[in-house]
Amino acid sequence: MIDETLLLEFGAHSLFLKKGEMLFEEGDTAKYFYQIHSGEIKMNNFNDEGKEFIQSIFTRGNCFGEPPLFIDKPYPANAVAIVDSEIFAIAKEAFFKLLFSNPEAHLSMTENLAQRLYFKSVMASEISSQEPEHRILKLIDYFKESISKLKSHEKYKVDLTRQQIADLTGLRVETVIRSIKSLEKKGLLIIEDRKVYR
Repeated sequence: MIDETLLLEFGAHSLFLKKGEMLFEEGDTAKYFYQIHSGEIKMNNFNDEGKEFIQSIFTRGNCFGEPPLFIDKPYPANAVAIVDSEIFAIAKEAFFKLLFSNPEAHLSMTENLAQRLYFKSVMASEISSQEPEHRILKLIDYFKESISKLKSHEKYKVDLTRQQIADLTGLRVETVIRSIKSLEKKGLLIIEDRKVYR
């Protein structure tokens, strides 16, 4: 996360998205750095049958869609607001000036990209070779420890819907529901008032 004051100092402006509104589409040219002030954004793709695959979900303080800025490639996915959201946007040239003049922000960005690459590698392995329950736990643990910054012993409320878990892991919703119930029986998840905790 880059300090919002620093973003504003380098010319960032606010964008407001309604739930379901698209910020950019797969194939668009990357011209801005985006960081979430409030709300949630998902990056997704659709296969030929129209099935959605969620690449990732981003929440307050997260940046998203920045890799194409560094390599002059088009966006590999769509960015869609899950809820009403406010996003900071800063033009590519101003963003690079910010990074060059602020080594701490540059290091933070590098760490963030490394974290995401790590997650993608782990999930690629999970999707290709692991059982549904294992995939779901890996995903939940990633959101708990890397996104929410909680320790393994702390109780974490899973804010992802069953559908989002399915779309992030390549599973069917029915499989996710069965697996969550099975994980609860094994004592690996807790279900209270239809909410899932880890």
